[in-house]
Amino acid sequence: MNIPKDPIILLSYINTKLRDEFPTLEDLCLSLSINQTQLENTLSSIGYKYDSKSNRFLPN
Repeated sequence: MNIPKDPIILLSYINTKLRDEFPTLEDLCLSLSINQTQLENTLSSIGYKYDSKSNRFLPN
């Protein structure tokens, strides 16, 4: 599956998927064949970190 390349659009896409379809980031990454570390690094580069309690990426 192709995911957005732009980090800001990617953030919105991933948070929407987490909210609507996946109970954890790991489940999302496995289902969409996304490298979790790479995803977290990309979103970290724009100041966001995954919060497992809220199951979404939040500003650092």
